[in-house]
Amino acid sequence: MTARVCVARIGAAHGLRGEVRLWTFTEDPIAVTRYGSLSTKDGARQFEVTHAREVKDYLVATLTGVTTREEAERLNGTDLYVARDKLPATDEGEFYHADLIGLAAVDVAGKPLGTVAAIHNFGAGDIIEIAPAHGPTLMLPFTDAVVPTVDIAGGRVVIEMPGEIDGDTPDQA
Repeated sequence: MTARVCVARIGAAHGLRGEVRLWTFTEDPIAVTRYGSLSTKDGARQFEVTHAREVKDYLVATLTGVTTREEAERLNGTDLYVARDKLPATDEGEFYHADLIGLAAVDVAGKPLGTVAAIHNFGAGDIIEIAPAHGPTLMLPFTDAVVPTVDIAGGRVVIEMPGEIDGDTPDQA
């Protein structure tokens, strides 16, 4: 099966004719209109974005087969995926978050920390989630300081653990 990447999430219905709010995870939000068929996670349903307009930080979109508000409401929270090979190639030093999932995470000395489980963004910047072999996952800021090396060809990311995570106590003023 071809690798797929989540490129959007359907939000609340918009209006009475089946339009939806569409939260995109692409650099250019309108790019989802150029990818062709988007599918649900299980692949059971496919949609094409036939019309979209930018509103604030989301799109208002028309999807094929969705013509009523009730149909749109039932899709709220549905993630939409596209085949990885339909996405544009990345430039040097760029990558898709989906390309990081499953990579080994090592510290700067090369000691294994676990594997990359997910990349999150809760509104204050990207967070990299590392799943160790045992114990709870680590949630770290996905910044150049904390993740100085992303080596997709080598199958790893290098993590520079922040002092607070290593157990250092902040300076008392």
